[in-house]
Amino acid sequence: MASEVKRPKEDDVPLQNFLRWCDSVRLVLSSKVYVSKEGSVADYGMFAKDHIEEGEVLFTIPRSALLHQGTTKVSALLEREKGALESSSGWVPLLLALMYEYTSPQSHWRPYLSLWTDFKTLDHPMFWSKEDRESLLRGTGVPEAVDADLTNIQREYEDLVLPFMAKHADLWSPDTHTLDLYTQLVAFVMAYSFQDPHEEEDEEEEVSTPPMMVPMADMLNHVSDHNANLEFTPDTLKMVSVRDIEKGQEVFNTYGEMANWQLLHMYGFTQPYPSNSSETADIPVANLHHVAATDPDVDPQLSKDKWEMLREMTLEKGALVFGKDGCLTDTELHTVLKVLCMSKEELSEFRDHDGWEEEEDEDEEERMARAFSNKGLCGLRSEWKRLLHGAARLTVRSYGQESVDRDRSLMEDPAALTPLSRRQKNALQVRYGQKSILYKVMELTQT
Repeated sequence: MASEVKRPKEDDVPLQNFLRWCDSVRLVLSSKVYVSKEGSVADYGMFAKDHIEEGEVLFTIPRSALLHQGTTKVSALLEREKGALESSSGWVPLLLALMYEYTSPQSHWRPYLSLWTDFKTLDHPMFWSKEDRESLLRGTGVPEAVDADLTNIQREYEDLVLPFMAKHADLWSPDTHTLDLYTQLVAFVMAYSFQDPHEEEDEEEEVSTPPMMVPMADMLNHVSDHNANLEFTPDTLKMVSVRDIEKGQEVFNTYGEMANWQLLHMYGFTQPYPSNSSETADIPVANLHHVAATDPDVDPQLSKDKWEMLREMTLEKGALVFGKDGCLTDTELHTVLKVLCMSKEELSEFRDHDGWEEEEDEDEEERMARAFSNKGLCGLRSEWKRLLHGAARLTVRSYGQESVDRDRSLMEDPAALTPLSRRQKNALQVRYGQKSILYKVMELTQT
């Protein structure tokens, strides 16, 4: 059963205008759901008005209502000059379109974009001070990712966007369409955009499919254990329940299997521990090599040769990813441990075969996955366990903050947690989730 979009009961003019706009673009919302800020885990959310069964369509969006560089007033210009807007991100045309539509009083998309009056609800670490990022998120990988983002954003803006705006000064102005606005819109796209999986399948692997804004779908918040999923068809997009949803429950979409550091980096929020089933922690390959190299019985030249071998295999800058149930990059971990534990003769033979072994069969891959699961780590060779244990300990030290017990006491004590800012709480979730996994690796590899 479907109806016109339900009007919000609360006095929320931007939401009322948006819902009227939804009607005008033929977005059809089920009578069993409604949009509200009240009770939502973050800003706006969608809720079940009545019991919803698995497989029900919650809303349908025509492709004409999607916002991307091909549907805006400046689409013809952006298509004509796309060669001058090519970048590593592939986002420049979309961001130029969003800057134009966001600042145009006559924009067709104004009722939608007005839901974000100044982007203050976005709290990506890119908007934190550098000092806060480094003090609260040291060791998590987020500060490094943000620094790379900000460098790329500034380079795109200065090298591509400013020259383009100067050429089309009747549509864009650096005084209005500033670097700050461009950065805010990057965060907006990171947090709210979608990519068509069918378009990704059709493109060549090296071509990045531009994201698009999907009104109404971006109202749904994320949890790893979601209850709805967005489906793409040639004419429409549909949000479909993937299991029963009880009356009053929030409807959750999923952004994919994402650890808390990824959620914070890209979306500005985290899932409370231990609800994120996709939580991960990285152990840099360099940390395993450091532990191996500090063994007094190891020949320093042999250690250097092993590192060179890993460098030739492009593993030296990588990391081994561990989840709640064990290593998720078991093939890479197996290779690194084998190389670091080789004798001089074994390394020479390995190098003679160009560093690659025969392709593993499915049974061997399954055995490897079991060996590096939490259940299998205890049974590894003592030398491998020593390297893993030492590398995990070294990784924990890189956080340079409170112990895991201190972080746990903060999360379990409401009185201690309450005074923390939103940023401090999100950083705590990232740190504690990662360090808990690392401590589990240390526990399972204790010799």
